[in-house]
Amino acid sequence: MHPRSLLLTLSGVGLVGVACARTPAPETPGPVPGAEAVPIAAPLPVRGPFLESGPLPSLASLTLRQKAGQLVMPWIGGEYWAADQDAMTAALRLVADDEVGGFVVGLGGSAYDLAAKFNALQRASRYPLLIAADLESGPSMRIRGSTAFPGNMGIGATGREMDAYEVGRVIALEGRAVGINMVFAPVVDVNNNPLNPIINVRSFGEDPRQVGALAAAFIHGLNEHGMLSTAKHFPGHGDTETDSHLALPLIAAGRARLDSVELVPFRAAVAAGVDAVMSAHIAVPGLTGAGSPPATFSPLVLDTLLRGDLGFRGLVVTDALNMGAIVARYGAAQSAVMAFKAGADILLMPTDAPAAIEAVVGAVTRGEVTEARLDSSVARLLAAKERAGLFRRRTTDLSAIAGIVGRREHLALARDITQRSIVLARDGPPPGLVPLPAAQRRRVTVIAYGDENNTSVGVALAAALRSGADTVRFLRLWPASGPASYDSARALAQRGGPVIVAPAVRPTAWRPNAVLIPDSLAALVEQLSRAGTPLIVASLGSPYVLAQTPSVASYLVAWSDTDMTEAAMAEALLGRAPITGRMPVSLPPLFAVGTGVARVTRAPGGATP
Repeated sequence: MHPRSLLLTLSGVGLVGVACARTPAPETPGPVPGAEAVPIAAPLPVRGPFLESGPLPSLASLTLRQKAGQLVMPWIGGEYWAADQDAMTAALRLVADDEVGGFVVGLGGSAYDLAAKFNALQRASRYPLLIAADLESGPSMRIRGSTAFPGNMGIGATGREMDAYEVGRVIALEGRAVGINMVFAPVVDVNNNPLNPIINVRSFGEDPRQVGALAAAFIHGLNEHGMLSTAKHFPGHGDTETDSHLALPLIAAGRARLDSVELVPFRAAVAAGVDAVMSAHIAVPGLTGAGSPPATFSPLVLDTLLRGDLGFRGLVVTDALNMGAIVARYGAAQSAVMAFKAGADILLMPTDAPAAIEAVVGAVTRGEVTEARLDSSVARLLAAKERAGLFRRRTTDLSAIAGIVGRREHLALARDITQRSIVLARDGPPPGLVPLPAAQRRRVTVIAYGDENNTSVGVALAAALRSGADTVRFLRLWPASGPASYDSARALAQRGGPVIVAPAVRPTAWRPNAVLIPDSLAALVEQLSRAGTPLIVASLGSPYVLAQTPSVASYLVAWSDTDMTEAAMAEALLGRAPITGRMPVSLPPLFAVGTGVARVTRAPGGATP
């Protein structure tokens, strides 16, 4: 195990004892020196600014409602907010009136937007806030202008633990630079079901041991650079065919199968010192019995299995409590109490945060759960905040951001990993089309496909190909494309030269078909392939699309649809970079785990050395 940094060093004393032994924070702290330079417009519900640093509070100094508030982590948007904007006012009210323990941030913001917002919230809070984000595939998931990596399955394709460690390191450095101190990553689900609509490329792969090894390295990279880490989704969301944002998925496996597959990477994560484990909104009747509530609400899963059998001592965080698998069956108040009673420490994204807080208070007051149980969760939360250094400094220095976020060293690392993650799953019959022979570069057609939120898919790929081909024709399709668009694509493909079909499909919450290409596109690909058109499918996301186009002879896989990935795909197609990746998943009978056709770089004259 890598040594933990001093920042993350834990005391050997029990958590509750540590919290109780500290001096409580002063009731009315003075202003932060220099805080006046960042004024907060009035009237806002702010009692601060509070001290930048201070002692860890004792549990005895917190009221029952303050303790319950620490458990709740609402969602906030990542976009820019003015100081007197309604959204900012609402967030500050959650801080000042409800004293929530932290926030999870969504899409939208630049590094400076996010840092300024988090600083304002931290200054308004009596106690430091946990600021969490889903940075699974790199900082760029939430921070505009930051570094983008190919995602977990891309790391699985390189097979290098050092790649996983380095991705965790960069996430930690860039995330902490803007004020994020906890990431809900890595995903340690074993994606052994090609029909899984929500995990897919978010997983490292389908080999439990490799997933565990890469997850452990990822966790070390995060923790050793000051970021709290989270393994998700317990006890395993890989072998499901339902999006839990919409309905309740089911894992039919019993304990023996879970021990040999799903739980393997979670044991590795616990051994690596992961700070938190996120529960899954899935039914596990093999563990809890038929008709039992989801894992998030099951003491058998969160307490007996996770804390008892796996020996986990960190934070248990629920998956979002506003997801369909929960909302359709339970209200905001009931779901919060059920998750807390099952063993959760952080109640993530309840539909009504104040109602969730009041529900927990009510449950303790009525004797449904003891205050000692609440104290154990709060002690773990405060200890995590102390490990993250938040009682020493809770805000970030905006002047330091430009030297950390998106720096040249990080981008070079991302390009290297992205290039090495590309897999040539098959390229036959010989001699194959990848890299493109010199004779096939006179006229190249690129047909890209992406959803409504990906208006630039294929643009970077076509632009990069133009540097090595005489003419590159480009056409983009999207979900609403009709017969006329497909007729245009067919006509373009029939004008000669190789055709590169580049679909960008990836798991998307609330859209279970997002990991599939449309039937009309699959039919076009099959038609071109059977007609003898020189055809390459270059997937920019899910590797499983080949199941919809099984006759394709040349199949390249990247793992995301970023400009960097598209440029790396072009380098592979032009023979300027070697192809070394191996499939971290299988798709019987088309390819097995470890499949990959190696290609060296092509010499300037077009010949392969």
